[in-house]
Amino acid sequence: MSASDDRSRLVQAALASISVGSKSFRFASQLFDQPTRERSWLLYSWCRACDDVTDGQTLGHDAVAVNDPAARIEFLRHRTAQALAGEPTGIVPFEALRTVAAECAIPPAVANDHLAGFERDAAGWRPQTTDDLLSYCYQVAGAVGVMMAHVMGVKSGETDTLDRAADLGIAFQLANIARDIVEDARVGRVYLPTEWLEAEGLTGADLADPKHRSALARITRRLSDMADAYRRSARVGAARLPFRSRWAVLSASGIYGEVATKAASLGPRAWDSRISTGKGEKAALVMDAFSESLWPVRPAPRDGLWTRPRHDPSAP
Repeated sequence: MSASDDRSRLVQAALASISVGSKSFRFASQLFDQPTRERSWLLYSWCRACDDVTDGQTLGHDAVAVNDPAARIEFLRHRTAQALAGEPTGIVPFEALRTVAAECAIPPAVANDHLAGFERDAAGWRPQTTDDLLSYCYQVAGAVGVMMAHVMGVKSGETDTLDRAADLGIAFQLANIARDIVEDARVGRVYLPTEWLEAEGLTGADLADPKHRSALARITRRLSDMADAYRRSARVGAARLPFRSRWAVLSASGIYGEVATKAASLGPRAWDSRISTGKGEKAALVMDAFSESLWPVRPAPRDGLWTRPRHDPSAP
């Protein structure tokens, strides 16, 4: 099989993965030019596999308790290191990473930041402070934003743009946490900082109890407001991208942002059913993003926002 055929096979497998694992990302990715679209799918394939291996699930669904979390993280780290070193792994998602990392010069340190989030999940970690929450959001989603920025052509030296790419991932994860507070609590996962819960007189064990929904609504408003701040920062970075990438990023921002907005607006009813965004709503948000993409964005500092860790670009 030629290298071209092998890459096409990886792209098709990645498309199959994203079509099931993230309909929203799949929807927004159609706006990229073809090379960027394919590379975004390849990166997603690896991210999806890492999540699935950690949680014992299939394409984001049907998670089961695993009895070997440390071994699973070691497997991910070993295969990821192989892929980033350009060594064949024989495993499709890691071959996808090997391909996209070579094509886009994705820094290994950022990929390892992403794995650190899964390691926290595997260890049953819980945030104590707001900074803990934001560092976790960076690891599981902000680092993906940084890698996606490299996929879209942003260079390692463009620090502020990469910071704002991380900001968008952080905003996405804050929205996910808001939507899934009760669902996560039912399986023993708590992503709300202990200091936030104590301020409401709650513990992690209280989050699945319907009688505490008013308190959860206040916390969700806080998460939504934080997500909005990081999304506003991300718009500044998106404005520096080529038009189609800018449009895709702003579309994804609108689609995921709608999750946090709905969760906050529903108040105590936010967890009566899973919040989703329908095709019609997505189409309207994409058109809004198109209009937004045509207008210049006023420069804005990132004052007060959590900032991703700095890495030596020459580090392995």
